[in-house]
Amino acid sequence: MPLDAERGKKVLQLITSRYDDRRWRKRIEKTLSLPPSGITDQVQRQIFLYLKLGLKAYKSRRADPDTWIVGGYATKEVIERAKFQPHLVGPGISKEDVAFLGTDPGEEVTEAWWDEMLIQWFETFEDATSADEPPADSGESLPSATP
Repeated sequence: MPLDAERGKKVLQLITSRYDDRRWRKRIEKTLSLPPSGITDQVQRQIFLYLKLGLKAYKSRRADPDTWIVGGYATKEVIERAKFQPHLVGPGISKEDVAFLGTDPGEEVTEAWWDEMLIQWFETFEDATSADEPPADSGESLPSATP
């Protein structure tokens, strides 16, 4: 299943607080390259899209893969703009919705947590429910109601 509100918040905190840490830059860039459908909360999805578009690096018209500005003044400016002008993130976004940006998600957010989050990002609802249900053609037949 895509990320719930708690994990989505931690991902956004990770992007907006650890961008100056060289060990996290590649992971943050990888996270920004993910589709927004991995976040279930609509407000968090809008914030993610804002960061994804705001941090996109200038590219020429060549068919280069997308890249992001992660680290330095430009990243800080995009984050501060979201915090102080939340209407730029999207309609209906308030200061309370973006107040957590820039705060560290905590010590439990490690490389292992990030790897687990990536798996959950792409896990679909069908994948999660099919693991709990027996296969449709399991060989078991229901008794018929006719004599």
